[in-house]
Amino acid sequence: MRARRCKRIGWLAVVATVLSVLSPMSRGAGLLIADGGFGGVLEIKEHAVDVVINNGIAVTKITQVFHNTEKRQVEALYTFPVPKGASVANFSMWINGKEMVGEVLEKERAREIYNSYKRKRRDPGLLEQVDYKRFEMRIFPIGPEADQKVEVTYYQELDVDSDWFSYVYPLATVTRGDIDERTTGRFAMNLEVKSAVPIVKLVSPSHTQDMVMARHDESYWQASLEMREGSLARDLVVAGRLSRPKTGIDLITTKPKGEDGTFLMTLTAGEDLGKALSGMDYVFVVDISGSMANDSKLAMSKASVSAFVEALGEQDRVELMTFNVKPTALFDTMTAMNASTRSRAAEFLDAQSARGGTVLRPAIQTAYRYADPDRQLNVVILSDGMTEQKERSELIRLIGERPRNCRVFCVGVGNEVNRPLLEQIAEDSGGLAAFISRGDDFARQAQAFRRKLVRPVATDLQVRFDGVEVYDLEPKLLPSLYHGVPVRLFGRYRGGGANARVTIEGDIRGRAFKKSSPLAFSADAANPELERSWASRRVDSLVKQINRGSSKSPIVDEIVRLGETYSIVTEYTSFLVLENDNEYKRWKIERRNRSRIGRDRAAQKVRADELAAIRDMAVADVGPAVKQVEKRVVAKAPTRPVNTPAVATPQRNAKPRRSVDFDLPSFGGGTGPVGPLFLLFGLWARRKKIRKERRRS
Repeated sequence: MRARRCKRIGWLAVVATVLSVLSPMSRGAGLLIADGGFGGVLEIKEHAVDVVINNGIAVTKITQVFHNTEKRQVEALYTFPVPKGASVANFSMWINGKEMVGEVLEKERAREIYNSYKRKRRDPGLLEQVDYKRFEMRIFPIGPEADQKVEVTYYQELDVDSDWFSYVYPLATVTRGDIDERTTGRFAMNLEVKSAVPIVKLVSPSHTQDMVMARHDESYWQASLEMREGSLARDLVVAGRLSRPKTGIDLITTKPKGEDGTFLMTLTAGEDLGKALSGMDYVFVVDISGSMANDSKLAMSKASVSAFVEALGEQDRVELMTFNVKPTALFDTMTAMNASTRSRAAEFLDAQSARGGTVLRPAIQTAYRYADPDRQLNVVILSDGMTEQKERSELIRLIGERPRNCRVFCVGVGNEVNRPLLEQIAEDSGGLAAFISRGDDFARQAQAFRRKLVRPVATDLQVRFDGVEVYDLEPKLLPSLYHGVPVRLFGRYRGGGANARVTIEGDIRGRAFKKSSPLAFSADAANPELERSWASRRVDSLVKQINRGSSKSPIVDEIVRLGETYSIVTEYTSFLVLENDNEYKRWKIERRNRSRIGRDRAAQKVRADELAAIRDMAVADVGPAVKQVEKRVVAKAPTRPVNTPAVATPQRNAKPRRSVDFDLPSFGGGTGPVGPLFLLFGLWARRKKIRKERRRS
């Protein structure tokens, strides 16, 4: 109950666009606050962050040392936001100089055990997911003027937008006026990016002067920052641009000895499918309910819609609609884009004010009535998603009743956004979800968002696997493929798959396509983060089943099982740290996470050695010339540490195949023949026209 006296920390909207400038109201990376109403904020002595981004999955390890400045023993509340798509994978405390790794338990049982130790004034730690946007960790006791070291590791799947991925580490910690936002010791971050799709650029929009970027090869970049007494009041953003010349698939796998494997297959649209469609219909549905008055949400919505309307072409048509408890339309029909349309839209938006409740269902039903069977209809909803709980299941069912040629896109506005709901609405309609904050460049974001809408490269995607037994695919139905936004498919597999074959089918602008290619599913233990990433996707899928009205009890049981097996904190599970191994035995708590963390760290150490070898190769030609034999020694793969599981070193352009390019025919935006004879005829006609113009001159 005393925790309610601490101000709640909001959460950071991770906007997957490269130059996002996050809202100054975004909240912190983690604060340890002495609970009990006496104000004792613990001083941050050290703050170190290690990040490895492996093919779009970021593993963030945060090590912090706090100092109790008071002459009394305290219980501490450690609170931090949940980055988009993140799941906590480990929570450790140092007790009597030794790291104690936590275990995930069913939430009520974990809290009961924690409270039993607290009454005896002994050392427990408890980490819980309070809601969809915040974690809280309790640590007791921290002695007078004592230090406390904690380590939290979380995994998250990064968004990719317009071929840019964006990693955000939240550092702003303004939650109360008496908090010192500076670390008195060292703040450091090391970030490494590894990708099967070539990385062509890495930047830090937030810390341009402080962060160093290094390119070691096209698949491996590094970023580094270190400062003394650094400010923790500004979020740290690193963004990278990927480039895949041809449409294709990339596969990474992990398979510990004696267990089933996990894979991630990524389908990316290349520049060979870059032509845009034209002549589409847009209905913008803008939330003007009372909740949109907070944090300038309505102003952000107006700016975003205005920028989007400015980006539309002459062949596009538009309608603007606002809603609170009922919808109000501007034109009452689809209206062609011109100067008058833009002027009326601007006047309509300027006149809006935020008031009333949020009832989204009538607005969506009204938007569907604008569907024209001969044109694509894009319904774009701008809202914070704070609709009433009782309406959510009905709303999700309504998405399934949309017209066949309609897609629903959700834009979450501000930091207090119901992300899970908006993402589920977009996912169920074959659309996309995006999120904006106060510092965004609305014109750039509107152009990037429209680029996805007018370039839906492939729809109705289906995948088939032969030569390997796969199961529990996430997502079960593949979304549409858009330019700059790859489709990721997680799954589990049994047995060997060295000679597997993958077949992709779908529709590209009204024309069916089918491509089949061999891909090798390995039997090594590399990429251990895939297991938790798959399990997190699975948990999200189960939560969405509950939102759709499925029976809750068996689904919650499965969420708890996944949380305990793969060490994932959910709203139904918590991390618990006990004083020593004997205490875990006393409560009959299986040390699953300790075993998993040990295995993960061993595999990650091997990968770190491989990356170190790449770094050595990258600098082999720097400085005085060296003998060729010495270069070969530098390039040699590192020796595997004793008692470390073997992890295969990826060899580019070698068997087995992990990346495949598709040779696709031309799928232009227009009509008519596009074959070689037509192209030759076009060249002949052009030359004839040039000769005729020369004779005239």
